[in-house]
Amino acid sequence: MGIAAVILAAGEGKRMKSTLPKGLHPVCGVPMVELVGRALAGAGVDRRVMVVGHGRDQIQAAFSPEEYAFVVQEEQHGTGHAALMGAPALADYDGPVIISPGDTPLITSDAIQRLLLEHIQSDARATVATFHAADPAGYGRLVRDASGHPVRIVEHKDASPAERALTEVNSAVYCFDAKTLFAMLPKIGNQNAQGEYYLTDVLRLMAVAGMSTHAVVFEDPTLFQGVNDRWQLAEAAAILQKRIVKQHCLNGVTIIDPASTFIGLDVEIETEVVLEPMTVLEGSTRIGAGTCVMSFSRITDSTVGSNCIIKHSTLLKAVVGNEVNIGPYAHLRPKSTLGHGVRIGNFVEVKNAELGDQVAVGHLSYVGDAEVGAGTNIGAGTITCNYDGYRKHRTVIGEGAFVGSNSTLVAPIQISNGAYVAAGSTLTHNVTSDALAIGRARQVEKEQWAQQWREKNMKVQES
Repeated sequence: MGIAAVILAAGEGKRMKSTLPKGLHPVCGVPMVELVGRALAGAGVDRRVMVVGHGRDQIQAAFSPEEYAFVVQEEQHGTGHAALMGAPALADYDGPVIISPGDTPLITSDAIQRLLLEHIQSDARATVATFHAADPAGYGRLVRDASGHPVRIVEHKDASPAERALTEVNSAVYCFDAKTLFAMLPKIGNQNAQGEYYLTDVLRLMAVAGMSTHAVVFEDPTLFQGVNDRWQLAEAAAILQKRIVKQHCLNGVTIIDPASTFIGLDVEIETEVVLEPMTVLEGSTRIGAGTCVMSFSRITDSTVGSNCIIKHSTLLKAVVGNEVNIGPYAHLRPKSTLGHGVRIGNFVEVKNAELGDQVAVGHLSYVGDAEVGAGTNIGAGTITCNYDGYRKHRTVIGEGAFVGSNSTLVAPIQISNGAYVAAGSTLTHNVTSDALAIGRARQVEKEQWAQQWREKNMKVQES
């Protein structure tokens, strides 16, 4: 039967002041509700039910139904009511069920595993994750009996002065016996300051019924830090980013200034990589061993090989081989593939192009919708004219070719192996192997023309 969980993600999130559902706001590049889902999956939870309400179409469209079973809470009447919505999806399930909010993006698989393990070992019907808060205001307080067993959770608004003095607080993450939970949920009431059905009331009902309850105290409160507005979103991202950067450093990556370096959660970096200040690695990016990413570079959803140098450049959905030198200020757009030892100079743009080994594109050039063979040199200011206003056309340049500076290659066109293109040429026809192509007007010189022009204009100014 596996392990089940219910993620509560139906809230409107008014304080986010956004048309995007709260659970879809990204933290280090991943929607926060997905971070909760990943933590659950990493802890061995293989049946994940997500309760959705506000923005449910957007949330359901963002995830696969193979990953989550979605249930809808049409009207929001509290966490107890939300958890009850998960009952039909788990009607055939008998075992422990984790209940977690969808807005606690810092929770980890280790924390969930610990909660689950202690729940099983204590043979409890209900186990709550708690922590001691330096300032417990706003949190629900955990109340224990004389034997130390948790007997109820009192929300701050409903707590007495003595209960408000307690520092052990509810994290809003629980583990229940599923059958017991779903049997108890219809019995809770809404006689409280909020007029809502609190999931926490299940703990009290179980304790009154003599069922075993348990609490797991965690030392790190940030594991359960919730997100209700954009500032809390930023705070959560900062904490998660510090975790990510620290782990890469421990894995052998040199990060010169962690405070100004952004690394997405799904980025993979091999050892001996150096990241200079003000660098951004995001999405499904992979960086090979020994590569240096210099300041003001942004690499997104790209693969970069080993021993490369990326200087102040932007890469998006590109594939870069080993020992490649890029930049400064180069732009690799989607479907750019660079072979071994390629050199891309300053202010070069490459798009939907495959560059073979040892190709050099010095500077100020555009190579789009093209195939360039190994060992070819593309001179400064060269462009592939790939767009006719309606369709894109392809340029094919063979191996060992030389394209002189300030050349214009009007696609579709093929320049064969070993061919030379004279500087300043505009080519509209294919070039055969080892040929020299010249596509420019004959130079004409008019002697003394400049002096005559100046004298003529001086007379005009004087008159």
